[in-house]
Amino acid sequence: MSSFNEVIENLSHYHPYDTEFQQAVKEVFDDIQETYESNSKYKEAEVLKVLTEPDRTLRFRVSWLDDQGNVQVNRGWRVQYNNSLGPYKGGLRFHPSVNESVLKFLGFEQCFKNSLTDMQMGGAKGGADFNPKGKSDKEIRNFCHAFMNELFRHIGPHEDVPAGDIGVGEKEVGFLFGQYLKITNTFVGAITGKSPTFGGSCGRKEATGYGVIYFLNEILEQIEEKGEGKKVTISGAGNVALYAAQKAIEMKMKVLTVSDSKGTLYCKEGINEEQLESIKKAKLEGKQTLEEWCENNNQEYFAGKKPWGVEADILIPCATQNEVNFEDSKEILKYDPMILLEGANMPLTDKALNNIADSDVIYAPGKASNAGGVAVSGLERSQNSTHLNWDLEEVDQKLQDIMKRIHRNCLENIKVDGRKIPYKKGANIYSFNKLADTIVAYGLK
Repeated sequence: MSSFNEVIENLSHYHPYDTEFQQAVKEVFDDIQETYESNSKYKEAEVLKVLTEPDRTLRFRVSWLDDQGNVQVNRGWRVQYNNSLGPYKGGLRFHPSVNESVLKFLGFEQCFKNSLTDMQMGGAKGGADFNPKGKSDKEIRNFCHAFMNELFRHIGPHEDVPAGDIGVGEKEVGFLFGQYLKITNTFVGAITGKSPTFGGSCGRKEATGYGVIYFLNEILEQIEEKGEGKKVTISGAGNVALYAAQKAIEMKMKVLTVSDSKGTLYCKEGINEEQLESIKKAKLEGKQTLEEWCENNNQEYFAGKKPWGVEADILIPCATQNEVNFEDSKEILKYDPMILLEGANMPLTDKALNNIADSDVIYAPGKASNAGGVAVSGLERSQNSTHLNWDLEEVDQKLQDIMKRIHRNCLENIKVDGRKIPYKKGANIYSFNKLADTIVAYGLK
């Protein structure tokens, strides 16, 4: 039987350059060490060894033609991390920053996130170092078709069900699913995030952002606080950030910021519904940058700045991994905020996370607070398998119920002392126990 420290040493030995992956694993293992050490069955089954190695990592070349007729070559991956709890489930990300380490970390996180939902979903992640920004629809279509020409052989409704992620929206999913249908001649729920016109679920694009605010409401109820009037800073200007802002504004919160890679939009009086709709149109349809929108709408834009220097009660990083560094966390703590919950996956560096954890800020990890997206993807799978369509109201109610259940699951194995609520530890222990019990039950899988 391997000791806990031996497993950590093996992680560094066998994945020496995968820094994001190592960070994600150690963040979870910090919380579950006692649980693991006290359970002889977990140690006999070498559960930690199992969970630090993906079931498989698929890497392939993607060759496609640009508008000038030139051959372009990208690298594609699918990390099928663990299917103990159900078919592999996790998004596809198209972005220049995509690499094997990022996808391993995201696949690992997805296992724990999916476990928290209590839905039958394993964990996976995939994507390519392709950047859809600045590409024509024809070029994006060519790339998606070429990508699916390899991926199709590894996915299916009972094997692996990808979804969208950064750089992969409804348009890209349509191209991917169209090629899957052409190759396999089978109309099945092999991909989620589709348009509702051909098997997609209502409310999918809103789900992650809405789910963040539904989880926030559970935290506020737990500490006997109201959301109305609370000041909120949000980073990012994609689906997660903008739909989290939308739901927060609907619930009478005061959203002060959204941001992009070049700076932050700051609205002292709070972004109103009309302004947010205009921002969504500008950003989600690619018509304007955030800075251009601010110039045209007489709003402040802090070039080169993140939102974390703005005083707020609630902070929601929704952009990307490791966007909040140690210096940012010091800036955050100057204003003594109440809650920080993650809309992105692992948006805090390890040093920033430790700094926040040592403070009085209530911290909710992304595996709990941003699970709304994969939850509705799971609902889309159910609709596809039964050939039914649910309306937006029904999907939204199910999403709220799932976020409530995730919150309850986070509290199941921890001690709550007033406003001292170790959500991260609770989320990690619940997810780990479920995964570990299943691995033990299967024997040598």
